[in-house]
Amino acid sequence: MSSILSAFHFCRAFSHQRMSLAAYCVICWRRLGTLTPPPKTTTYWRDIRNIIKFTGSLILGGSLFLTYEVLALKKSLTLDTQVVEREKMKSYIYVNTVSLDKRENYGITYQARKELHKAVRKVLATSAKILWGPFADYQYRIIAQACDLRTLIGLARSKESDLRFFLPPPPLPSLKEDSSIEEELRQLLASLPQTELDECIQYFTSLALSESSQSLAAQKGGLWCFGGNGLPYAESFGEVPSATVEMFCLEALVKHSEISTHCDKIEANGGLQLLQRLYQLHKDCPTIQRNIMRIIGNMALNEHLHSTIVRSGWVSILAEAMKSHHIMEASQAARTLANLDRETVQEKYQDGVYVLQPQYRTSQPIKADVLFIHGLMGAAFKTWRQQDSEQVLTDRILEDEARYTTCWPKTWLARDCPALRIISVEYDTSLSDWRTRCPMERKSIAFRSNELLRKLRAAGVGDRPVIWVSHSMGGLLVKKMLLEASKKPEMSTVINNTRGIIFYSVPHHGSHLAEYSVNVRYLLFPSLEVKELSKDSPALKTLQDDFLEFAKDKNFQVLNFVETLPTYIGSMIKLHVVPVESADLGIGDLIPVDVDHLNICKPKKKDAFLYQRTLQFICETLAKDLEN
Repeated sequence: MSSILSAFHFCRAFSHQRMSLAAYCVICWRRLGTLTPPPKTTTYWRDIRNIIKFTGSLILGGSLFLTYEVLALKKSLTLDTQVVEREKMKSYIYVNTVSLDKRENYGITYQARKELHKAVRKVLATSAKILWGPFADYQYRIIAQACDLRTLIGLARSKESDLRFFLPPPPLPSLKEDSSIEEELRQLLASLPQTELDECIQYFTSLALSESSQSLAAQKGGLWCFGGNGLPYAESFGEVPSATVEMFCLEALVKHSEISTHCDKIEANGGLQLLQRLYQLHKDCPTIQRNIMRIIGNMALNEHLHSTIVRSGWVSILAEAMKSHHIMEASQAARTLANLDRETVQEKYQDGVYVLQPQYRTSQPIKADVLFIHGLMGAAFKTWRQQDSEQVLTDRILEDEARYTTCWPKTWLARDCPALRIISVEYDTSLSDWRTRCPMERKSIAFRSNELLRKLRAAGVGDRPVIWVSHSMGGLLVKKMLLEASKKPEMSTVINNTRGIIFYSVPHHGSHLAEYSVNVRYLLFPSLEVKELSKDSPALKTLQDDFLEFAKDKNFQVLNFVETLPTYIGSMIKLHVVPVESADLGIGDLIPVDVDHLNICKPKKKDAFLYQRTLQFICETLAKDLEN
């Protein structure tokens, strides 16, 4: 009974509580309904304060965040003009940059920061376009002073960069009293190690140090061949009598600069400034400027010298040379800048290896390589010029490159196949030992092929599909290089990625050239290269037999061209250098062309059969690679 009463009282209490709660809610509702609404002004200002608080917090936080990210980018965002952004923020040529710290390339945080940085760059670039506009000269100077090493090199390798982005080279130190550039060159040369050197380095060094400028100009001026292109150097130095001695000094320095420790000595003894003074002094002498560029390009192979080269003012000189209409000058500068650009280029271009395309940074993906190897008396650029017309004037060439080109692989092939990296190789050759640059330099085809193979591998040849294009003895070098590469495991990629070979009048079975060593001026004492081209050369026969079997096994695509007209060698010899039967490799098409040996690799014009058939072979052989 007591339990029942307890339950009854609990229910009454709960019922009263429910009624009380309901009554309370009704009362409160009535009170809210009868209250006068607050003044609108109070609500308006309260809303504004809330908005200000929220917006201010958002802006402050966002600003701090963006500031942190921009500072984190450091050098990448040093400049935010359109040109600089285009240079610093886009994809670059050759291969993707790989960080030295592999840990940075992994993880969600790294990827997130990478995407965020891209977004910030786009925002800054857009704001620069909208808010800034064209720069005044003083603004260019301010930016030039703020550029770091990487940005400066990136601008120099930008096709659209303004030269006002580069400060002029710093003032050069004054010459010592009673001294001359020639004497300082000799002192620089004398300061370099003279022991355990190549015979040719010793030869040029001793010659430059021992001979006076007057005796050299009188005795040696027109008898020697310079510059690595195999063409006689017979210009007059009457106005500048010291130029001949300077040439011999530069020849020696080119050889010395191929040795890393000697580059350190050149830099430590003021060589960068001295070479810059000589470069500015001889603006009208391309041969001297070219050898100076070779030296700087060789020094740029040593990364620890990059900051010194930049500080000495060479980048502004190189940037100007890159815009030159002369392909040789622009290509020399392009090689040096590519060696300096360790941010976007992994390859190293040693002396004699020149990239004809792409010479600037570009977002165009490179899918294959085409290599050009010249022959006897050839050069990296002039061998591949358009066939010479009657008295073609240089001025006209510069005015209309479409009508005449001094290097068709760079002018024509680069436009027709933008996804190719085009490389041209240069090495020294001669017909006669007495016309060589160095009398002690007697290099066989086997020696040269190993030297070139090493240089090309350092340039990344073999990392992507390859087509080899060769003229005359250059074809023998290609065959020897491929055979040598097949014997070395570290060179296997060169073989695996070789797709095809073009031979322009290559004497697979020998040439009559060595049999005509009767003209005193041209073929007295035939050089080792000429002797190796003899039809009865055992080395040549072995090379042909081995390569033919090897090429068939690897299924290389081959295209052979051969001349049908004789070639004039001097004024006394008219010679069919490579007859049809000698140019027949044994595989691939053999196409006779009504030209002589020198013009077999020089199309008359872009729509000529010689060029169009070459282009067709390259496109068909690389069709799958270019599609992918």
